Amino acid sequence: MTTATTAVALQTQRLRLRGPHRQDADDLLAIYSSADVARYLSRPAWTGIDQAYAWLDRMHTEHEQGNGLQLMLERREGARVIGTCALFRLDFDNRRAEIGYTLARDCWGHGYMHEALVALLDHGFDALRLHRVEADVDPRNAASARVLERLGFRHEGRLRQRWQAEGEVSDSDIYGLLAPEWRT
Repeated sequence: MTTATTAVALQTQRLRLRGPHRQDADDLLAIYSSADVARYLSRPAWTGIDQAYAWLDRMHTEHEQGNGLQLMLERREGARVIGTCALFRLDFDNRRAEIGYTLARDCWGHGYMHEALVALLDHGFDALRLHRVEADVDPRNAASARVLERLGFRHEGRLRQRWQAEGEVSDSDIYGLLAPEWRT
């Protein structure tokens, strides 16, 4: 059986999805230091390269422990990392995971994230044999909700005042997608 720690590289029409490398730190800092990108995350925007290296170290540990699958998004014609997508909190006993994603501000509105998440979900439901994938979205992030709904995720509820970032409290909308729904 394929596990989360197996090296994964996926291709779409316009993108390459691959594991993270130390040399991605500058591109990751450019993405996660953007106030627009960090606006709806449960942590503040990054302020230094040390945060990128710490994030890369955490992703390596999750990979080694089999707890997560973190992929970098690159356009096929270029080598710059333009975003990330992940299946994390992998629970193989219950065949479930959570999904997360970010995209560089200058890449919004081009369908890149939809394209990447189709490939990631195909991998999750087929190779990893997941039955359920969940997403946690700030209710004010309408664009992210649209991405999920277009993929077939269903809104399942709201958790009130779940996160605090930079002194701001926010709710969480919970979305879910089941394997039989994905396959149809």
